[in-house]
Parts: sequence; structure tokens; C-alpha cells
Amino acid sequence: MEEDNKLVEERREKLKALRAQGVAFPNDFRRKDFAGDLHAKFGAKTKEELEPLKIGATVAGRMVLKRVMGKASFATLQDQSGKIQLYIQNDVIGPEVHDQFKHWDLGDIVGASGTLFKTKTGELTIQAASLRLLAKSLRPLPEKFHGIADQELKYRQRYVDLIVTEKSRDTFLKRMKIVQALRDLMAADGYLEVETPMMQPIPGGAVARPFKTHHNALDMDLYLRIAPELYLKRLVVGGMERVYEINRNFRNEGISTRHNPEFTMMEWYCAYEDCEYMMAHTEKLVRHAARAVSFSSDSIDVEKPFARLPIPEAIRGQGVQGDLRDRAYLAGKLRELHVETKSQQGWGALQLMLFETLAEKHLLQPTFVTEYPAEVSPLARRNDKDPEIVDRFELFIDAKEIANGFSELNDPEDQAERFREQAAHKEAGDLEAMYYDADYIRALEYGMPPTAGGGLGIDRLVMLLTGSPSIRDVILFPHMRPEA
Repeated sequence: MEEDNKLVEERREKLKALRAQGVAFPNDFRRKDFAGDLHAKFGAKTKEELEPLKIGATVAGRMVLKRVMGKASFATLQDQSGKIQLYIQNDVIGPEVHDQFKHWDLGDIVGASGTLFKTKTGELTIQAASLRLLAKSLRPLPEKFHGIADQELKYRQRYVDLIVTEKSRDTFLKRMKIVQALRDLMAADGYLEVETPMMQPIPGGAVARPFKTHHNALDMDLYLRIAPELYLKRLVVGGMERVYEINRNFRNEGISTRHNPEFTMMEWYCAYEDCEYMMAHTEKLVRHAARAVSFSSDSIDVEKPFARLPIPEAIRGQGVQGDLRDRAYLAGKLRELHVETKSQQGWGALQLMLFETLAEKHLLQPTFVTEYPAEVSPLARRNDKDPEIVDRFELFIDAKEIANGFSELNDPEDQAERFREQAAHKEAGDLEAMYYDADYIRALEYGMPPTAGGGLGIDRLVMLLTGSPSIRDVILFPHMRPEA
């Protein structure tokens, strides 16, 4: 720490000298070329092919490597597309500019113009004819080549992580490609992208604990949304028959390698379709996103048809053979596994808890889990043959829930009754239970066509497709405790 402070002080003295010379942070340099584009266009040419062409280039970026050798020096600039080497020579740029360069530091933002050539080792390089310091870096970067070893520091100071860790840069570039691939497919399939409220008077669309805020001008409490579902289905009622939204949700719950209080979901709804369509469409979306980033894995195959597995079958696969709708039996099994239950929970909630405890961790390959109890699915349509379960699925890959979807409940009287049940649970102390949403019931009373809906966790999908072990690795600025 003392060494870092000394280096910062030395750099502040350099900045002080720059200020005395004039504008220390100029804004009149215009980059014309990106490093990656130069490598793509000219990287394959030989030294002999390139030199006669006298290709000019004007680049800018952060100086991440520097070698000073008397009358000549090398430097490497890094921009968002990659890296390019500079060759600085007294005979070309002049000894005065070269001497100034020698006092610049790693991390400084530099602009350069010159001519492309290949070194003896075949590296594409710019022979600098002009060179400018555009922004002084006052803090030294972590030791070169090693990135940031401290995981917490990576998350707190993502700006430094992105500078020095190529894997982090690659992860977030892939995230952007994944989201764009999803948007492209949704547009091709006739879906309209919409935006719905982030602040809601009644939080709905999921079983979760919300964040609460207050609107001063209206003098009313509002909640950060836990899901956009009820607003998107209002749009289906209004005649927007294929809609989707990619945006943030907020849930006031725990933080783990799979959970962040603020996360990104894609939710989409299609009129005149059902749960079977939604499973097929979800599989199509995941596969399309995987191909967009050339996903490959020795253990997970997203190209084969995704498996289907009812919850009871998944539980029985772990050696449980009793009546899976007998509350007393399920409660006993959960006690054996040291899982607490509550008196107000019915067999449906306990069955789901048993599945989550025993079977979920074994779902490595893409698997649609089906036959969810109605008790734990307050917005899903009951199955016609068995009204105790609903037409719902959750997609698991690598033992993580990636997506959730169902045939939507469009019976306003059934929905009102389920809202009342949820409200009773909330009154009994369940902080995650839903509120009664009278306006949503009113919307359903105008008539919602048979509809299928789905939700896809963008962060977890990116984790899967980039091989990232923690959700914090795929969120640019994950939530952290305040620094000590």
C-alpha cells in the first residue's frame, strides 16, 4: 500500500508538470482506426507485402506495455477491440517527443498516428509519426499479465478488471452478443419489444420479496418490480399478441453465486399458444444464443433435444417411493433431510421443496421439469386432466434454473381466488407471497386469449455460455457490501 501511495504521488507530480505546460487533458484527438480492425485487414500480410503499401493508421488506447531502448522504444496500446504495438524512433518522431514518452506510465491514455509495418518477429506495428498523451493515469495498474487475483476487488473495481483481465472483457462481449442474438430471434418470430414500469404500486408476477420506495410528489409507496409479467399480460389483453421485454428485476433476497438482488430477465408472451409451444421456443432461444457465441462444452450438450422430466418422476429417481401428494409423508421426508416446513404449506409446496433438495442438483443436461403443483404456481393455468397441477415447466441446465414458463391462467375468477390465497399467506407472515392485484383481475375480465408465457434468466444463461462460476462474473457491477 505504501508503495502504491508513492507511485500515485509521483504520477501526481507528473500531472502537475503537464498542467503547467498547458491543457493536461486534451480533447482534440480523433481516432480513425481500431486495433482489431487493423489486425483483421492487414495481419495476414507479410513484411514485404505491407511496407510498399504505406498504410496509415491513427489509433488511441491505454498503454499496457512499454519498452524503452535508447533511441527507439516499443509500446502497446489497448482499445476495446484489442491491442496494437507502436514503434517510437528518434529519427521519425523526434528526440523531444520520444523523451516525453519515456516519462509516461503504464495505464496512460495515448493517441498515435503513423504507418503500418511488420517487425522481424512478424508483429503488426505502427511506426509512430506523432504521439500524444491524452489522459494521465494517476493509479498504477495491477502487475501486468496476472490481472486481479482478489475476486472481491474484481467486482468492486470492475473498471480495473476490464483493463487488465482479457477473460472478463471477453465474458461481457459475449453477454452483449447473447442478448443481441435473443433480440434478433424474437424479432424474426414476430415479437414486439416493449417497456413496462420499473416502479409499481403492487409488486406482482413472481413469488419474491420486493424493494420498497416512496414517491414524494404523489405521496405514495412504490415497489421496484420483481417481474414484468402482469403488465406484459395486460398488453396481451390489449391486443399486442406477441410481446417481450429484456430488463431489470429487483428482489430483496439473499446474495449467492446464483443470486443478485438486481438481475436481468427476458419475459415473453404469445397469444394462442400453450406450454408445449413455450418449451419448444425456449429451447430454440437457448440454442440460438449458444451458437451466437460458439458455445462448446465437454459436459453439456445444447444441440440435442432437451429432456422432459415430471417433478414426481425426478423425485422417485432419487429413491423416494411414497405418496408424493401425502403432506404428512412429504413433511417426514423433509424432516429426515433437515429441511424446515411451515404448517400453512400444502403438499404442493412440500413436493417442490423435496424436488429442490434431492433432484435439482442432478440436472446437468438441459431438462424441462414439468407437472408443477398449482399451489406453487399462482399465475399458471391448471391442467385439464389434473387440476391439482398446472401446465408449467422450468428449464434446468448445469443444475441451475435457466427459464420458467407456462400456459397462462386467463380465467379471472380462478386468478382472483389464487390471489386471495396468496394474500392470506402474506397476512400469515409470508413476505414473498403475492399481493391481490384488482386492476390485473379487471384486465382479465375483459378477456385474455389463451396465452403462453416464459421467463429466461439472462445472467444465468450468460454464466452457462461463458463458463462463469458466479453470477457476479457476468454482471458488470454486482451488489457488494460497503467497503470497510
